[in-house]
Amino acid sequence: QVQLVESGGGLVQAGGSLRLSCAASGRTFSSYAMGWFRQAPGKEREFVAAISWSGGSTYYADSVKGRFTISRDNAKNTVYLQMNSLKPEDTALYYCAAERQGRLWEVDGPYDYWGQGTQVTVSS
Repeated sequence: QVQLVESGGGLVQAGGSLRLSCAASGRTFSSYAMGWFRQAPGKEREFVAAISWSGGSTYYADSVKGRFTISRDNAKNTVYLQMNSLKPEDTALYYCAAERQGRLWEVDGPYDYWGQGTQVTVSS
């Protein structure tokens, strides 16, 4: 069993930056692929970024490519999402998720564990 706790959300002006963190419990964290998703009010949850167990492979949604960076520190059981050049349309509840097979997915179905989310609000 893996528990995920997100932090780092907040209110920021357009053009600003935030770094989200997702702390994981469990000794098998380093074998899991990790992903970030987001859900804005009235919209479906959407993929943001994913990273392989080693950190050697990453994958991004087109909407965040070049602005967001996903990374992980397996020694700290933590995955990060650095968000730069934020836009009002990035406003959402951001979730991290863990996938036991170690595969990168841009859909939420294959992910096995989810956090409770951290709110990001970008003002114009």
